[in-house]
Amino acid sequence: MTTDSLFEQLKHPNPNLRAKAMRDLADNRDENTIPRLISALDDEDVVYRRAAVQALGVVGVDTVPGLVELLLKSDNVTVRASCAKALAQVALNYPEVDFPSEGIQGLKAAIDDPNPVVHIASVMALGEIGTPAFDVLTETLETTENVAVAVSIVNALGSSGDERAVQILTDLSNDESIDPYVRESAVSALPRLDQVINYKNTKW
Repeated sequence: MTTDSLFEQLKHPNPNLRAKAMRDLADNRDENTIPRLISALDDEDVVYRRAAVQALGVVGVDTVPGLVELLLKSDNVTVRASCAKALAQVALNYPEVDFPSEGIQGLKAAIDDPNPVVHIASVMALGEIGTPAFDVLTETLETTENVAVAVSIVNALGSSGDERAVQILTDLSNDESIDPYVRESAVSALPRLDQVINYKNTKW
């Protein structure tokens, strides 16, 4: 199939065909593949836009510089949110690869984005990156005054499987001086974290 037809296939209603197109694009990419996928992040076709996000994740860490630049500079909220989601997909697809620090710092900066969709997507991406982003998440949790960001970080820590998060969430659960929504989130995140840690330990 030609590159053009693979890009067309990203719009296909069948998710299996979209997934195959993503793999084929990643396997046969040229210098235009990443810019072309990134340019689809503001497409009005939601299926195509989401497929482009996922395809960037399949391509991997080479997409990070371009995604970070748009995440921080684009005037388009949809593009910024899509960039954060694509960075999460890179982390999801390549857990064994060191996530570029440029990507972590970009996502850290995007937590201050005025749009809630963008800053929550950025927190979720940092949660997906896991241990390398742990300090960024915990530092932000201590300094942020945005309750939605704090709750997102608590939820990300709850899914992280990082044992250092146990003490942090326990302290939050017992802290009556913090926002009750953050505290409740910490209470519900703890058992989830325990499950993830146990799963990881049995898996290995």
